Amino acid sequence: MSDSITKIKNLLGIEGSVSHAEKLASTLGGIIGITLISLVSYQFTGASGPALIVPSMGASAVLVFAVPHGKLSQPWQLFGGHIISAFVGVSCYLLIPNLFLAGGMAVGLAIGAMHVTRCIHPPGGATALVAVVGGAKIHALGYGYILTPVLLNTIIIFITAVIFNNFFPWRRYPTAMMQFSDVPPEPEKKQAHIIDRKYIEQALQDIDLVIDLNADDLQQLFALALEHAETPNFSSDQIKLGHYYTNGKHGADWQVRQIIDEARSDDPKKDMVIYRIAEGKGLQSADSCTREEFAQWANRELYHK
Repeated sequence: MSDSITKIKNLLGIEGSVSHAEKLASTLGGIIGITLISLVSYQFTGASGPALIVPSMGASAVLVFAVPHGKLSQPWQLFGGHIISAFVGVSCYLLIPNLFLAGGMAVGLAIGAMHVTRCIHPPGGATALVAVVGGAKIHALGYGYILTPVLLNTIIIFITAVIFNNFFPWRRYPTAMMQFSDVPPEPEKKQAHIIDRKYIEQALQDIDLVIDLNADDLQQLFALALEHAETPNFSSDQIKLGHYYTNGKHGADWQVRQIIDEARSDDPKKDMVIYRIAEGKGLQSADSCTREEFAQWANRELYHK
């Protein structure tokens, strides 16, 4: 029965769920992002309907708030995808008399243009299409459609995404703002071997994001899977001065600690470490515990970028 359910899930593309904290953050981000776009755009333009907020911004909100670490969510994809597609859409409307053909050409050429400029952003297709089928108010804007509402909407959602996502210590947008990585700067070569499925699933839970995987994401995934397969539990010997560690939890309980001093002893009860909290709850505060207690707290090592 379980095998049948797994096959059905694979067929439908149903992936593992993320934490409740991640779901809540995504939901709040979407509410705040679209609300701010509407309010701020109205203050600037006084417009309504598609001239106030491009419908494709709803899809962009899904990406930057629900998948902030995804390749398709990053700033160049967000800005380039919308601006280039808006230009293509308006051009198609003005140059192609047949509305049906103009709509198809707008979306198709926008996809091609995003490929060429390396800024694939799925909502861009809708931005191009709205320029053709958005009605009289959109058509009256001409190429002004690129500036308002498209560029204005994009700027607002970008600023909101940067501020909002950085309220949550396990999220950073853009991803270049991430301070820590699960992958060492120069990862040691490991002998290839088959990784048990359960370790892959555990690594996916550790990432705790619904992501469109790129090379960096896969590298992180495999590094986590290897870590779970080879060293499922931390030992006190692995806790080293100057290194960073996380408890692997999510939401308010997530933390990154750095070992800043130590007092070594052969007696486990006297083998002490002093750590500071580098990210998460209690940021920049310091405390101490035995090396063994720290090892029990630690889920995995992180690497400062």
